[in-house]
Parts: sequence; structure tokens; C-alpha cells
Amino acid sequence: MKELSIFVDESGDWGEYKAHSPYYIISFIFHDQSVDIHEELTRLENDLKSIGYSGHCLHAGPIIRGEEDYRGVDIATRKKIFMKTMAFLRRMDIHYKTFYIEKRQFDNSLDAIGRLSKQLSICIRENLNYFFSFDKVKVYYDNGQNEVNKILSSVLNILLDNVEFKKVLPKDYRLFQMADFICTMKLIELKMEQKLLSRSEIYFFENERTLKKKYLKPIYNKELDTRK
Repeated sequence: MKELSIFVDESGDWGEYKAHSPYYIISFIFHDQSVDIHEELTRLENDLKSIGYSGHCLHAGPIIRGEEDYRGVDIATRKKIFMKTMAFLRRMDIHYKTFYIEKRQFDNSLDAIGRLSKQLSICIRENLNYFFSFDKVKVYYDNGQNEVNKILSSVLNILLDNVEFKKVLPKDYRLFQMADFICTMKLIELKMEQKLLSRSEIYFFENERTLKKKYLKPIYNKELDTRK
């Protein structure tokens, strides 16, 4: 039986538009379970162990901004963690897709849910051959926000057969942490385009040219588009 795993994470909240939280983003990591990733997982663990972060749950935003577990950690170490994470993502035979809205365009969460549901529906319809090639689809989400659960359930159960939903803890799945990474990088890209990057974000990435060339461009070829 061929199985597709989908790991889902989000960035933002469903409250009203605020300058510090202008977007709502949902990211998906797609992994064909017939592709063995054990070797790459082991390599990542060894890479993290070499810099003193063995078994660490990766959280991209705080790594960049020096927050939470990374408060007081020097930028050189944080960049090492970040680059090890990024290298892992690039080596993996996985794909991603990201959907987002600008919150100022919506008066309420119902309209926002509808827009994101439509984006997800279009993506699945454009890649039906890919999704229909799997006998089972397992969706991994931490149930962090009810609105995301509504989007996933309403869209995936209608368009796909044999969908199973599993609640997860972020620390237990590296691919869930990659969904967080993709969310963060999409937010960074959007903020860069609108000249909204914080000082800590600019300091981490050095400048826009370096951000585009060294951090954003290398992950673009992982985006799901089986029509190519």
C-alpha cells in the first residue's frame, strides 16, 4: 500500500490585522512513505549533536530572532543550527506547498478560512494524479488551531479518499519541524517584499541579496508542482 504523509504547520493568528502580524500562513510537507529517509534523519541528528543540540526540537523563527530556547545564544551558533536544518531540507526527497492570506483583506475568520480552503483545493486539483497515486493519505497536525482543522477536514475529506488525521507533538517529527521552517521562510519572504523585516531578522540574514540567494532560492525547487 502506497502512503503519503502530510505534515502541516501554521504561522500567525486569526485575530484582527496588526502591523506585527499581517499574514496568516499554512505550510504542508509531503513525504512519500516509500522513500526511506532514515539515513538523512541520522545525519541531521549527528549534525546537531556536533554543535551541542542533540535531539533538539527545531523552531526556525526563534533561531533567527534569538528568542525562547535561543535567547542568549550567539548568532554564529544559531546560524549553524539554521544551516544544518536547511541542508537537511534540501537533501530530502520531499516537497512543500505554502498558502497565505494578508489579514487586512478580510473582515472575519470565516472569509479567511474560505480563501485558504480555496487555495488548498486548487493545489490538490492541479496535482490530482500525484495525490491519487497513493492508497492512503495521513495528515499530521498538532491541532494548534481549530480553523486549520476545519480547512484540512473540509477540503481533504472531499477531494481525497482514505484520509487519516493524526495529532502530533512537534518534537516527535522532524518533518513537522520542516513545515515550521517553511512557514517561517515564507513569512520572511513576505516581510522582505513589504520592507517589514525586523532588525534581528536583517542582522541574521545580513541583507536582502544574501537572503534571496543563500536562503530562499535554494529551497524553491522543493515546491510541489508535479505538472512540470
